[in-house]
Amino acid sequence: MPHIPSSAIDAWHHTHLSLVGLLALADLNTVAEHTALNGTSRWSDALVFCPGLHRQHRAPQLNDGEFPACAAMTTGYVFRIENPATVFYLQSVGVTGKLTNISVSNAASQPQEGAHFLYLAAGSLALALYFLGSLGDWWALSYLFALILIRFVNTALIRAQARVDWHGQSEPGQLGDLFILLSYDRWVRIRGEVDDLKAVTSGRWLRQPTAYEEVMSGCATLLAYAAPTLAANATVKGQINIAILLLGNAAALAAANYLTNSLRMKERVLKIHGPRKAYERRSILSSELIAESGREDWAVAMGLIPGGPQSRNSVTM
Repeated sequence: MPHIPSSAIDAWHHTHLSLVGLLALADLNTVAEHTALNGTSRWSDALVFCPGLHRQHRAPQLNDGEFPACAAMTTGYVFRIENPATVFYLQSVGVTGKLTNISVSNAASQPQEGAHFLYLAAGSLALALYFLGSLGDWWALSYLFALILIRFVNTALIRAQARVDWHGQSEPGQLGDLFILLSYDRWVRIRGEVDDLKAVTSGRWLRQPTAYEEVMSGCATLLAYAAPTLAANATVKGQINIAILLLGNAAALAAANYLTNSLRMKERVLKIHGPRKAYERRSILSSELIAESGREDWAVAMGLIPGGPQSRNSVTM
């Protein structure tokens, strides 16, 4: 077997590890999903980065363009939910052929879910910075600080755009009951105070970015694509540490998203309440909800049953 010089082996390892900076550019929605589930972005998120960090501004697109029909069973009023974060959450918890019951309440009374994973991820960053600093690997440190700057800019933009206060006229003390028809026959029912329901279903989640914010977002994206050149100049140990850091944070944040069964938005919390109930036919679900609400105008408007005096008896779906 021919002898391979150690210098050649080191060069081969360095050539391949120099691409480790490209991991941050993977098209993952982990950061965007975390932003949607929390309704905003915290300053501490700037210390938690993983592949797809440059896609945080795409969080409003997670609903895949779906704006489901929604009926207020207490009033008969039918509208569409145009808050993409709420729609994304409903899509994630909805199950075909089953009714998912959800309650909405004040966020102050609900503990934060999945936060310990984020703190673990932030702690891994602090250890990485200490380790790289002790090695004197300034290229690797420069790469990590570039990622922190990207996350900081995106966090500031999300926080600024999340300040949308219009939710219609206040109705304090009134209780609401909403039925939502999602694609693929996923049915969701949300109950709570009307003001809380309006906060998570009406109006917008993020306002349209200003020209200045568009420029800042573009600069952050360009920096994300330029940053891997810094990692390419890092030492082999520094590049290995960067890879472990990116993959570890990605796993921690993905686990946090998976274990988060609630949506936090505008100081309210949407959370699954009770077990899901399966129905063989949509007509059975409609008849049950009509009997409970005492009115059928909302079901007719949503197309769940045909109009007419014998509408419920004519449904066979």
